[in-house]
Amino acid sequence: MTAAMPAKAKHSRAPLVAAFAVALLFALAPLFIKDQFTIQVLLLVLMFGALGAAWNLVGGFLGRISFGHGVFVGVGAYTTILLLHHMKVTPLLGIPAGALVSAVLAWLVGGPTLRLSGHYFAMATIALLQIGLLLMINWDWAGGAVGVEAPIGDSPLMLLFRTKTPYYWIAVGLALLTFLLTYFLVHSRTGFYWRAINGDEAAARSLGVPADRYKMLAFVLSAAVTGAWGGFFAMYVGFIDPESTFSLTMSVQVVLVAILGGVGTLVGPWIGAAVLLPLSEGTRVMWGSSGLGLDLLVFGLAILLVTMFLPGGLITLRGRRGSA
Repeated sequence: MTAAMPAKAKHSRAPLVAAFAVALLFALAPLFIKDQFTIQVLLLVLMFGALGAAWNLVGGFLGRISFGHGVFVGVGAYTTILLLHHMKVTPLLGIPAGALVSAVLAWLVGGPTLRLSGHYFAMATIALLQIGLLLMINWDWAGGAVGVEAPIGDSPLMLLFRTKTPYYWIAVGLALLTFLLTYFLVHSRTGFYWRAINGDEAAARSLGVPADRYKMLAFVLSAAVTGAWGGFFAMYVGFIDPESTFSLTMSVQVVLVAILGGVGTLVGPWIGAAVLLPLSEGTRVMWGSSGLGLDLLVFGLAILLVTMFLPGGLITLRGRRGSA
């Protein structure tokens, strides 16, 4: 007996049209915006929106809250930059390699961890992140605690540029691909099974849903996308160390982006990133050097207000306006 599938519906193509339109606007931004700080903030919005969308496959649609996705950022970043640093492999191959290594890691650890649920799964992912941090700190070939730098140069083949603009355009393309991937996954049989498992795993199994296989698929795909962005992040920054990549802070920020925008929705993580990152970067620049922690105070207050009055995320504002 197999799980009952809903009749094949014609899904609205409006989100796809909107995605291409927004991507075009973002791509044109450097032609009109010359301030490099603004370009960097827009790039971070794209990157964390995509990371939130990747996390959302597991945390939103599957319902397994992970606080350890920073490990996949770190694996992707280190794979890309070490292949370039030691073997002169172009990041055009290194970034997909980082995604592959992250996917393999997710497959290896997914078996035991995905059997857990609730806070047990969350704690297991944090433990995985801390193990990765300790291993990288003590791995001399990867630079140890000091980290490793990307070469300085100007070579498009090696993704080495002297300005932020080329990296920004690459981020626009990767963000569009990430959205398209999540869109088609969510509107497929796979996405239907994920939501069924999230709603009631026992009931889904009784209807013939191969829950273990689809939980693993969500975890592996999420890790692969996250690893690819980790590789891009390494090339953009030009320097990585264990503390900046295998970071609990980054993992939590990815989760917050999705929660603030709306967990289990396609555009929620992107909305969360569009609000969270400008606020974070703006308050950090304004008050970060004061030593009073005012930037963290404003940042935390904004998160508190959203979670108190919009528990479903910022995307629920649309529903409230419609109801009104």
